[in-house]
Amino acid sequence: MLISKLCLVLFAVLLQNFFCKITVENKSPTTYSLCFNNNDYLKKSNLTKIYENSCKYNNYYVNTKKKRDVTRNLFISKYTKSNGHGLIASSKNALLGKNKPEVVIAILAPNTTKHIFRLNLAHIAVDYARNTHPLAKKLFNEQCKLTVKLADTDCSQITAPILAYNFYKKDKIHVLFGPVCEYSLAPVARYARYWNLAVITPGGMSGFFGRDKTKADPEFPLLTRIGPTFDGVAKCLHTIMKEFHWDNVIMLVESDGGAHITPRLCNLVMTDIVFLFTQESIRYELYQIDVPEHVRNYSHILAREIGLEHSIIILCASPETVREIMIKAAEMHFNNGEYVFLNVDLFTNYLNNSLKPWHKKGESEERNLLAKKGFETLLTITMKKPESNEYKIFSKEIKRKAHEQYGEPLFGKEDVNSFVGAFHDAVILYALALNETLAEGKNISNGSDITRRMWNRTFEGVSGTVTIDGNGDRSVDYSLLDMNPDTGFFEAVAFYFGKKKIYEPIEGREIHWTGNLKVPPTDTPKCGYNNFGCPVIVPFPSTVYIAALSGLLFISILLATFFILRHYRLETELAEINWRIKWEDIMFGAPEKRRLDKINSQINFAKRESFASLVSIDSMVGVLNNLGCKQIFIKTGYYKSTLVAIKKIVNPINITKPLLIEFKRMRDLQNDHIVRFIGVCIDHGNKCIITEFCQKGSLQDVLENSQIKLDNMFKFSLMQDIIRGMSYLHSSDIKFHGNLKSSNCVVDSRFVLKITDFGLQSIRERAYKQDCDNYNFHKSKLWTAPELLINPELTCVESLQKCDVYSFAIICHEIVYRKGVFWIENEKFNAIEICRRVKMRSKPSCRPTLSDLLDNESYSEDLINIIKKCWNDEPFERPDFHTLKSVIKKINKEGNTGGNLLDNLLSRMEQYACNLEGLVEEKTSDYLKQKKRAEDLLYMMLPRSVAEQLMEGKAVEAVKFESVTIYFSDICGFTQLSAESSPMEVVDLLNDLYTTFDTIIEMLDVYKVETIGDAYMVVSGLPQPNGNLHAREISRMALKLLVAVRSFKIRHRPKDQLNLRIGIHSGPVCAGIVGRKMPRYCLFGDTVNTASRMESNGEPLKIHVSPDTKKLLDTFGTFQLKLRGSVTMKGKGDITTWWLLGENTNDYPELASKDVILNK
Repeated sequence: MLISKLCLVLFAVLLQNFFCKITVENKSPTTYSLCFNNNDYLKKSNLTKIYENSCKYNNYYVNTKKKRDVTRNLFISKYTKSNGHGLIASSKNALLGKNKPEVVIAILAPNTTKHIFRLNLAHIAVDYARNTHPLAKKLFNEQCKLTVKLADTDCSQITAPILAYNFYKKDKIHVLFGPVCEYSLAPVARYARYWNLAVITPGGMSGFFGRDKTKADPEFPLLTRIGPTFDGVAKCLHTIMKEFHWDNVIMLVESDGGAHITPRLCNLVMTDIVFLFTQESIRYELYQIDVPEHVRNYSHILAREIGLEHSIIILCASPETVREIMIKAAEMHFNNGEYVFLNVDLFTNYLNNSLKPWHKKGESEERNLLAKKGFETLLTITMKKPESNEYKIFSKEIKRKAHEQYGEPLFGKEDVNSFVGAFHDAVILYALALNETLAEGKNISNGSDITRRMWNRTFEGVSGTVTIDGNGDRSVDYSLLDMNPDTGFFEAVAFYFGKKKIYEPIEGREIHWTGNLKVPPTDTPKCGYNNFGCPVIVPFPSTVYIAALSGLLFISILLATFFILRHYRLETELAEINWRIKWEDIMFGAPEKRRLDKINSQINFAKRESFASLVSIDSMVGVLNNLGCKQIFIKTGYYKSTLVAIKKIVNPINITKPLLIEFKRMRDLQNDHIVRFIGVCIDHGNKCIITEFCQKGSLQDVLENSQIKLDNMFKFSLMQDIIRGMSYLHSSDIKFHGNLKSSNCVVDSRFVLKITDFGLQSIRERAYKQDCDNYNFHKSKLWTAPELLINPELTCVESLQKCDVYSFAIICHEIVYRKGVFWIENEKFNAIEICRRVKMRSKPSCRPTLSDLLDNESYSEDLINIIKKCWNDEPFERPDFHTLKSVIKKINKEGNTGGNLLDNLLSRMEQYACNLEGLVEEKTSDYLKQKKRAEDLLYMMLPRSVAEQLMEGKAVEAVKFESVTIYFSDICGFTQLSAESSPMEVVDLLNDLYTTFDTIIEMLDVYKVETIGDAYMVVSGLPQPNGNLHAREISRMALKLLVAVRSFKIRHRPKDQLNLRIGIHSGPVCAGIVGRKMPRYCLFGDTVNTASRMESNGEPLKIHVSPDTKKLLDTFGTFQLKLRGSVTMKGKGDITTWWLLGENTNDYPELASKDVILNK
C-alpha cells in the first residue's frame, strides 16, 4: 500500500512540472491556485511570501500597494491525506551574475501553528543569518549565488522524502536544512547517503539518530544535528539523579505528550532515558498514560503506581496534563516533603505560560492556588536559555519580521525558541564548511566532504557557543528550574553542561524542598502521602507522661551517680599507684644458689645450659649476643617472697593518665592462662616490668627438647590453653597481643600454659633494635602475619586480633610437627627469605609444610584445615579465638574430659611423671660418669689422698716429711733452641718429651710436682712416706729418663740431641695446698733449694747426686756412683758430690752403668 502511494505521488509531481502554472496578480491578498490533474485536490491557498534568494537577495512581499505583475513558473505539489498539504516555492532572479558559483539550500519544515517550529520562521532566521553574520554575508552576497528552496512537510514521513528527492533531482541542491520531525527526518537522512547530500537539522532529537557514525556502514552518515538530543536529556537526568543519590524512580509518560514539538516526543525521550538507566543499573518503573484525557483517573495513578514505593517521579506530558497531575498530587498530600516530580519539558522557557505554568486563565483562584501548591514539588528540566544581548536582538528582529510578514504576534514577551536560533546557526556552520571547501578548490556538491568539515567544530552562534562533536551531534546545555514559593515564578537553580557532562548549581540559589527540608528526600518515601508508613500513635494520658518522665529522671540520676562513683573510684585507684615497685623491695640471691635451687626444684625441659625459664625474644631470652654468642637469660628475683621475672625497659617512661589506666587494666587481668602482671619499677637506672615467673620455661623449650614425649592429648591441651588465654585477652580491655609466638607462651609448675609479653605497647621494646643482628631480627618475625610485616605501625584492633590468629596457626604447626618454627619440607630457606616471601603474599602463599597424614591420626584433616584457615592471607577470612575454642574441642575427642580441669591436670602430671622417671635415670647415669671423670681429673692434678680430703670438704693442712728425695731437671740450650723454633714447634717438643717422661714415672712410686717450661720436678716419699725407698725410686727414675732422652727425636730437628741435666737431693720438706682457685700441691724447705742447686751445677746427660742421697743409695748396694769432687754452691759453700752412673739389678738390667754409658 505504501509503495503504491509513493508511486502515485511521484507521478503527480512529474505531471505538475509540465502542466501547473501560477500567476501572481496585484490582489490583496494574493491568491495562488494550486493546479493538479484532479480537480478534487484544487484548493485556494494564501501564500504570504515568495522566497527567492541569490547573491543579490530579492524579497517579494504580497499585500503590497505597488502594482506588479509577476508571472512565475513554480513547482507546486500537493499530496493530501487527512486535509494535509505540501507547499514548494522557488524563484530565480534574472539579474544574477553568471561567473559566481551557485549554492542551493533547501529548507524542509512544517508550516502549521500546531508546531513550535514553522517554515516561515526558519526562512526568516536563515535570511537574518546571511545578512548579519560577517562570513555568511561575504560568502553568500559576494562570492556565490545563493538560492533557497522552501517546502512544507507537515511532519509527514511520506511527503518529506518526495520533496527532498525532487529538490535533489530537479534543483540540484547542495545542502538540506531539515526535516525537523523525527518520522519525516528518518527516510530523508537515510536517502542522503545515496544522494551524497549534507543534512543539517535542529530536530532528530531521538537517540536513534545519534548512533555511532564512525562505524562501518552507518545508517545516517551525512546527518548533522544542531539542536537538542534526547540522549543528552537522559545524561542530564542521570547526572541529577547521582547528585541527589537517587536510584529508584517511576516514569509517567503521556503517549501524545510533546506533540507540539514532534509526534510522540515523550515516548522517544523516555526510550533514551530507559536505555541509559538500564545501563547504569538505576531501578525504574514505567507507566504509560494512554487513555483519553476525559477518562483519566489521576488519583488512581498516583495512589497505585507511586504510593509508598517511589519518591522520585519523572514526568513527560503536555503542560495541561502536568498541571492536572500536580493539582491532584497537592490534593493527596504528595507535597509533604517526601516526593519530587521531575518534568522533562525542553522548551518550557519559550512558552507564554512557562514562567507560571500553574496559573491558567479562566480557572478559579482556589484551583490555581492548589496548582501552585502542587508545583512546589516540581522541578523542570529544559534547554538552557541564551542570555546574551545578541540573542535578545535576534529574537526581537525575528518577532518583528514575523509580525510584519505574517500579521500575527509570536512568543509574546518571551524570546523565540531554540529551533529558530538553530536554523540561524545552521547557516553559520554550513558557511564555515563551504568557505573551507571553496578555499581548497574542492567540489561544493560533495556532501560527505562538507559534512566532515562541519563535525568536531566549535563556533559562536546566536544561541551561544556551538560545539559539534565527532558524531555530528551538538553538545547542548540544560537548566533545572524550580518554583520560587514567594513569587510563583520558575527560576533556574542549576545548569547541566553537555560538553563537560557536569551538574553545577547556581550560586546564591537553592532548591526549595517542600516540607521545610534543607536536604533532598530519599528515593523511597518513609511515611508516604497518606502517612501509612508512620502510623499515628494514640497519645497517653498526661499522668502516664509524668510518671514516665519521673522514672526517666530517676534512672538518669542513678546512672549519673553510678558513673560519677565509678569515675571517682577509677581516679582513686589510679592515685594509689599500687602498680609501682621499688627496686630495693626486690631481693636477689647468689646466682649459684639460685641455680642449685632450681636444679633441686625442677628438671629443665630445654636443651640450653640454664635452668632458668626462657621467656620471649622481647625479654632477651635465648638471644645470642654479638660478642661471644653467649646466651642471655631473663633476670629473676624475689618480691614479697615470690619468685618473679624482671624484664628491663629500654624506652623512656612518661607517666600519663592513659599509661596509668593501662597499668590498672594489666593488674585487673585474672586468668589461669595469662601471666600475672605484678608491677613496674621506674627507679632511675632500674626501669623494668615485674611479672609472674613460670618455672618450666617456654613452649619453645618444651617443643625443642626431643626427650619430652607429647601425645595427642598433651598437644591439644597446649593448643586449648593458648586459645583460652588469647580469647580472654581479646575480650579484655587489652584487646590484642601483637607479638604472639611460642617463646611468649610459658609453662608453670603445674604444666599450665600461659601467655606473656602483651600490653604496655608504649614502653615495651619491640623485637630488636636496628643495630642487632639482621638474621635474629627476621627469625623473631617468623610468627608475624603478612599484613603486620608490611605495615608494622598497624593500629586497627580487629586487624591486630586477626594477626594473633595467624601467629597461633604457626604455633600449632610447631606443636604438631615439633620440627622448629616455619618448617618447610625439602627447602632450606633462611629466616630472611621466609619473611620476604610471606610479605610478598605470592601465590601460592609461603607457609610451613602441612602433610596430609600425621601418624595416621583420624583428626589430621580437620586439624590441617583449621590451621590453613588461621593463616589465610585474607585477615577477615580467619576465624576468631571464640570460634577456635569450640572447633578444637570437637577435634580433640580423646582429650575432651567434659571440661574437668582437675582430670586434665592429673593426666598431664601423669605423663610428666612417666617422662621424668626415664629422664632421672638417664641423668643419674650421666652424672655418675661425669663424677668419675672429674675425680680422675682431680687425681691427676693432686695426690689422691689430698684430692679425697678436698672432695669430702675437709681442709688440707700442711704436713712435714722427715726424708724425701727431690728430682730436678732441665734442658741445656733450650733457650737457643726455642729462639730457633716456632711457638707451636716448642709446644710440640715439650709435649712429646713430657708425655714420654709421664709414661715412665707412672711405673714408680713418685709424684710429679710440676713442669715449668723445660724444668721438670718430681718427688718421692710423699704424700705417702716410703722409708728410705724414695732415694731408690728417684734414682731409678732419673736413670730411665736419661736412657729415654738419649733416644728421643725432635720432630722438627731430628738430628739434634737433647741435653738433659739432672740433680737429686734428699732431706726433710713441708707439703700443702696453696690457693682456692686452681689449687696446687707445693713443697717448701731447704731440701727443695738444694735439689735445684744440684741440677743447676750439673752437666748435660749426667745425674748429679748430693752427699745425703749418696748415703741412702749406699744402703741398697746396687747403684754405681762416681766421685765428682768438691763443688761450690751458692749459699752452701763447697760440697762433695757424685755422678750416678747406673744400677746393677736383675729387675732393671737396662740401668747398668755400661748401658747408660753406651747410650751416651
